[in-house]
Amino acid sequence: MANFSIIADVGNGLVKLLRSQMVPELIANPDGIGLCSPADRGDMSLGLYLYEIRESEEVTGGGMRPAGESAQRYPSKFLSLYYMITAYSSSDIKFRASEEQRMIGKVMQTFMDSPVLDEEYLGEGGKGMTYPVRLELLKLESEEKLKLWTFPEVPYKLSLFYRVYPVEMESTRLKRAARVVRAEFAAEEKKNS
Repeated sequence: MANFSIIADVGNGLVKLLRSQMVPELIANPDGIGLCSPADRGDMSLGLYLYEIRESEEVTGGGMRPAGESAQRYPSKFLSLYYMITAYSSSDIKFRASEEQRMIGKVMQTFMDSPVLDEEYLGEGGKGMTYPVRLELLKLESEEKLKLWTFPEVPYKLSLFYRVYPVEMESTRLKRAARVVRAEFAAEEKKNS
């Protein structure tokens, strides 16, 4: 069931996918890839920052769905999650830009080769989702990227921007529905006059 934790499950799933492809080749420690703000990245080498959540424009919740024998579940909400992905190298200044560009390239390649976030990365929260969760590189202009970089004390770094959608969040609200347990029909013969 895609409950309220699905937002965190998606972020953690992206981290798990990237760790499977980047550790130890580009990043020595799995803990070097994680969810963080560029303003509070700690010792991360690759940070994924969820900067916006919107209701999905492509998918709507649909109608009521059965929830057992005597209830119906209200429609799910489908979301689009927007991530900024930034690389941080701690190597010598003359190698730093090249290393960060290699990390960014590997992220793009990983998401290109795995454009759908499989259930294995989403865990329990991803079981039974109505639609596959897709990864899409956003085509943003430089001005848009700078506007999204809202960290005045941190100089802008080259970042990738991805949309992850449709992420289903099921409603916990139920409506009682009585089943038809007995029906009676009467038939009359029509007389011809």
